[in-house]
Amino acid sequence: MADRLDTPLESRRRFRRPQLDEDASGKISESIARFLGTPRFIIYLTLFCLVWIAWNVYAPDGVRFDQAANGFTALTLVLSLQASYAAPLILLAQNRQTDRDRVQAEQDRQRSERNLADTEFLAREMAALRIALSEVATRDFVRSELRNMLEDLVAERDGDGEPDKPRDRPEKKKGERADKPRQPREPSDRAARG
Repeated sequence: MADRLDTPLESRRRFRRPQLDEDASGKISESIARFLGTPRFIIYLTLFCLVWIAWNVYAPDGVRFDQAANGFTALTLVLSLQASYAAPLILLAQNRQTDRDRVQAEQDRQRSERNLADTEFLAREMAALRIALSEVATRDFVRSELRNMLEDLVAERDGDGEPDKPRDRPEKKKGERADKPRQPREPSDRAARG
């Protein structure tokens, strides 16, 4: 009897149950199931049955082990035994394949989510770039502003030091082109002034 009633007795097992590695047994079952699904297996099984039947029909009576009169009972039992092992092995292989497919589908889903997030990020970045580029001054706008400033400077220098009255120029927005490109002045005007 135990010293205390609230403590369980120690296990009296002297032998351990063999531990089977599920992955190793799964690999073995898959390799057998793959072999069972090949034409080579069908050929081997057909040859085995033909040899079995031929031996038990044409061999001398003393060496026959399965009688044709009994319907080849031993052959039927051997084939039933093979089928009874093949079915669970095929199911094990299918279960492993289902697990692999599930993991692959999960990885594909995660990859698709990452691709979607990347695509959405790139779309937002492209929209931001479009907005930023619409606010950037274009080359034509900068040229027209520089021409206007040059005209104002020339008018101040030619006049009494006061800038001319504001011209009736329409206000231009950034990015708009000037209505008319300005014609370069003739060289004779420059030579006369300077």
